[in-house]
Amino acid sequence: MNSNSATPVKTHAGAALLKARYSTDDVFGLVPSNAWFDRPVPERHRLVFYLGHVEAFDWNLIRSELHLESLHPTFDRLFAFGIDPKAGEVPDDIPSDWPSIKEISDYTARVRRRIDEVVQLISPMILHIALEHRLMHAETFTYLLHNLSVPIWTPPDQGAAPTAFSCEINKDDAIIAIPAGTATLGRHRGSDDEPSNGRDGFGWDNEFDAHATFVPSFGINQYKITNRRYLAFVEAGATPPHFWRSRGRTWYWRTLGAEIPLPLDWPVYVTHEEATAYAGWSGQALPSEAQFHRAAYGTPSEGERAYPWGDDPPTSDRGNFDCRRRDPVGVASTPLGASAFGVEQLVGNGWEWTSTVFAPFPGFRPYECYPGYSAPFFDVDHYVLKGGSPITAAPLLRRSFRNWFRRTYPYVYATFRCVER
Repeated sequence: MNSNSATPVKTHAGAALLKARYSTDDVFGLVPSNAWFDRPVPERHRLVFYLGHVEAFDWNLIRSELHLESLHPTFDRLFAFGIDPKAGEVPDDIPSDWPSIKEISDYTARVRRRIDEVVQLISPMILHIALEHRLMHAETFTYLLHNLSVPIWTPPDQGAAPTAFSCEINKDDAIIAIPAGTATLGRHRGSDDEPSNGRDGFGWDNEFDAHATFVPSFGINQYKITNRRYLAFVEAGATPPHFWRSRGRTWYWRTLGAEIPLPLDWPVYVTHEEATAYAGWSGQALPSEAQFHRAAYGTPSEGERAYPWGDDPPTSDRGNFDCRRRDPVGVASTPLGASAFGVEQLVGNGWEWTSTVFAPFPGFRPYECYPGYSAPFFDVDHYVLKGGSPITAAPLLRRSFRNWFRRTYPYVYATFRCVER
């Protein structure tokens, strides 16, 4: 379902906003008309919330900066913020508690028209926050749809073939030696007037400030852990991942559109708890955030890259990201995206769990305009993920970007690889 939208004025800001709106409108269009009031993930809001949320978030942020009058005070509050409950804590609202789809669509259309009228007045920082928040929701909303009780129809995936090598040759067991060196985490801060727009460009509050850390030598899996490798863990008694289904003795993988025979060379999607258990079972460990950075962005000459493959921007031959496909591909299918050390798919095809608890970097300062983005999650219950999934938008693939989820949250497109102890 698309929200009615006026076309923004033809400025750089307007074009960026229009492109970001397409990202959420596209995924909203996948929702069956009778499913808007469903709650596919028990811990999250009903789907209908997100239809109003992305516009209300933009509007609340922009009208606060520009001191504009509210268009609908009730909806501005109702759709302002999502939720991140602990396991076992679920909302108790019912469908009749929510406005109708028409009421929400009318609200979002009014909001878009008003924002388009003032788009040239929005500061770069507020615009970046609005754009990236929307791009993140295009991904989170997709994984909500992944959990609808009935698979939805989706257009055929385009891009790299899912099978990259024969799993029978155990190529995905390879370990790459990473020499000791320095990893730079975070971004360099700009002026106090524009804390988000440092010399490296925009970043969220938790990305600041840049700091170097020494990383001793270690070994790391060349590829993400595959379904094939994790299957051995399940056969040894582990609980199957959320994305797997079984029919008798045959395993299947739940895509957005159907259940397919388990692709053994796709990365396994698991919780942090499951990834940690597998690593322990295999005699290994999850990499720290610093180890991930060293393997992904470091070089033998001690230089550092913007992306694993170099400083060129992300393209489809480098990895599975930016929603070119909605499903994974084989873990060895994008060799042009390898790091300087030969570690593959460190960006795209599934966020990667680290052993690092989500916490502030030295010098952390929350943004006054959005103080609740990171700080409420510095609670030792959330862990850092790096890299990106098939649905992650290109701007979020930057080196300093940090994702985070609770250790038992099963719905995110999150995989992992191991390091030798």
